[in-house]
This record gives sequence, C-alpha cells and structure tokens, in this order.
Amino acid sequence: MSEGYLSQDEIDALLQGTEEITDAKDLSSGGPLSTNEKDKFKSIIQSTVESQSSNISMITGKSVIIGAPNIDVRSKQQLLAELMNEVVEIKIDFTEGIVGEHSYLIEPEVATKLAGFIMGQTGVELNEAALSGVAEAISNIVGAIATTLGNQINQTVMISPPQCAKVKKGKIKFPPGDNLIKVAYPISIEGEKPATLIELFALSSVKEVVARSTGNGIATGQPVAAGSKRSGKGDVMSQGMSNIGGGDSGQGGDQSILDGLNSMMSSPNVQSVQLPNLQTSQASQEQSNIGLLMDVYMEMTVELGRTKKLIRDILGIGEGTIIELDKLAGEPVDILVNHKLIAKGEVVVIDENFGVRVTEIVSPLERMADLK
Repeated sequence: MSEGYLSQDEIDALLQGTEEITDAKDLSSGGPLSTNEKDKFKSIIQSTVESQSSNISMITGKSVIIGAPNIDVRSKQQLLAELMNEVVEIKIDFTEGIVGEHSYLIEPEVATKLAGFIMGQTGVELNEAALSGVAEAISNIVGAIATTLGNQINQTVMISPPQCAKVKKGKIKFPPGDNLIKVAYPISIEGEKPATLIELFALSSVKEVVARSTGNGIATGQPVAAGSKRSGKGDVMSQGMSNIGGGDSGQGGDQSILDGLNSMMSSPNVQSVQLPNLQTSQASQEQSNIGLLMDVYMEMTVELGRTKKLIRDILGIGEGTIIELDKLAGEPVDILVNHKLIAKGEVVVIDENFGVRVTEIVSPLERMADLK
C-alpha cells in the first residue's frame, strides 16, 4: 500500500476472500526462501529431470519429456486459487535422511492417460487399479529425486509407499506450515497435449536440503568442536605428541621434542604372520559336524514354471486371467531347497493332496554352476 491506496494485489486478495492480505511483494520473489536458496534447490531438482523422464517413459512405454522446473514459494491460499476443482493427489513423504511431507498433484485427465498407457488399455476409468498405476509411475519419479537428494547430503533418503486418490482441492493434504514450495514441471507425453506436473515440498525440507548440501549443516553425527580432528591421522598425531616430554625450556627441551618426532616418524615394526597348515582331509570331523544340522528346518518348494510380465500386464490381471508359463505340459517340475535347485520331479496326487515324485537329482556340478 502507498499513500493510503490499496495495491492491485491487495484488491485481488480482498475480492477472493483471502483471510490474510500479503504484502505487494509476491512470496515467490523471496520471503521465506532466499534467492540463493531458491537457485540452489532449482539446480538440484533440474539435475533429476533427465532421470525422471527416462523412468516414466520406461513404465508407460511412451516418449515422455519433462521440462525445466519452475520453483516458487506459495501460501496454501495462493495454491488453491491456482488449482482446478479436482486433482489426483499422490503423497510420497520423505521418511529417512530428510523427513518431511511431500506430494504430487496431477489433473485427472492426465492421470487417466498415464494409467491407460501403464495398463496398456484405452478408455480406462480412474478407478483403484488405475490410481495404483499412477502411483507406481510417480513413485519411480520420486526414486530419482530421493537418490539425488541423498547424494547432495551424503546420506540415504528413504520415501514412504505412495498413497494416491482423486480429491477435491479443498481436501488436499498440504505439507505443514503457512508456506510451501511448489515445483511445476511442464510434461509432454507422446501423442498428447502438454500438461503440468506439480510437486509440493515442505518449506523446512527444502531449507534443510539446501543447508546440508552447501555445508551449512552437519549431515550426521555430533557437532565437531573447533580444532578437533576426526581423521585417524589426527589421533595418531595427538598420541605421538603426548609422548613428547615437557622438559625445561632450552636445549634439553628441544632435544626432547626432536626425540618425540623421530619416534613418530620411525618405520613400524612389521612381522610376518604365521598361519597354521590347512588339513586337506578331515572327513571324520566333517561327518560329525553334519550331525549338528540334522534337525534344522529348510524351506522346500516345487516350482511349476515362471514367466515375466510388464507392469501394465500385471495391473490388468483379474479373475479368469490365464498366465502362460515357460514350461511345456508334462515337463519335470523343479524342486528347490531355500530357492536353490536340487532335483526335478513329476506332480502326483496323494489322496486329495498334490505331491511330487523325484525323478532326477541335480548333479553337484550343475548346482555349483547356479552359484556363479
């Protein structure tokens, strides 16, 4: 406001019924996040764009290009005014390394398209199965971001399982605080019109990442006292100096210091290690040791066959779906102990239960080959 008149921003705020009238300066121009912090965080997020595009292209089977992010500080009221009435919200919080709430917002139309590509179907509805597909796609994007953030702070960053739902914008679970960080990515999917993917960070999480990535915070452990040493060399030096006699000042004290330094720099006393001879034949001892394991349970399974499916095929599985395996009818089934192949057999029926008759024991050479 100047000379008693309302600025255009303040007039717009009043017309929208906003409870708080912000200063004429938009929050994105500075405020809670300084220009340096904003630029630093943008460079971190920018470095993940290529990985994000690659991950989502792989899962959708379409060429997907995610453009340069636009980062702004937004109040919840500002963000609500910018959103359409309904959105698809995918919450994937940071749980370790960096702790804070984090989510994505997508237009329902774009989410439906993504789900259709992932499931390999057209005309899909945004039901539970489709939302699960969208959650999987976004989870792959967040994986790339979490890896980059972990590299920045030199610590593993873990994320929570995704929670995806179509909600009214008034029901969005925003990160805590009056202000939050909005990252808007232009996204272009092959054959579709351009859209926008919105990512929301808690302001505290962004500040923590920026501080720790620039060395303004300590990633792990206790604060280091001024002048203290963390490295092994520092410990050795301290120990060596403690061996130097105090002595009186003068030539005697100087000689004591020289003796101490010489002792620290002298060659270490290296001795060869005498190892006992290995016995090549201990059959009787090994036989007795096997007796210790006779009552240990091991998991035995019979494997009918295997196959590989795309995620879009797995998400499309329902009652009545037939899954083709890699074994021919009548072929021997595999018998595994702790997931290691030891024998082959044929399926039989014992009373009312299935069983397997062993027809072949896998040779030790074949078992050893599987270990490679």
